[in-house]
Amino acid sequence: MGTSSAKAKSIQDDIRAAGLRATPSRVATLRMLRQAIFPMTHADVADELDEAGFDRATIFRNLIDLTDVGLLRRTELGDHVYRFERVRPGETATDSHPHFLCTACGTVSCLANVQLTTSSLRESDKVGEVAEILLRGICNDCK
Repeated sequence: MGTSSAKAKSIQDDIRAAGLRATPSRVATLRMLRQAIFPMTHADVADELDEAGFDRATIFRNLIDLTDVGLLRRTELGDHVYRFERVRPGETATDSHPHFLCTACGTVSCLANVQLTTSSLRESDKVGEVAEILLRGICNDCK
């Protein structure tokens, strides 16, 4: 079995293990988000999968279904746009990592290796539990 067919089988197995049918559109949606290097909006995913003949409503339902079963994570970064990203091995759907939002072009980048320091956690614990960290600024492409 070739590498790409092994990856497709793994994606199908993951979808089935989560209790969903591994339809071609679900497989394509999850494959795309597992290959993505940044969180994607519904429009991003639908535009990419349009050539494969999947309609926007089906893609949206797939994003919600895959999120509901914990294979994807949905994030809203203050701009009223949901973005979806894969849940990485060892993570749960409720785990989160910081994101960087460029205020000029709107690009979102994952900062998976950035964590609060111990002293920052102590300070934030005084007011509540941190659910997400969002950094806003100008990306290198827009400088």
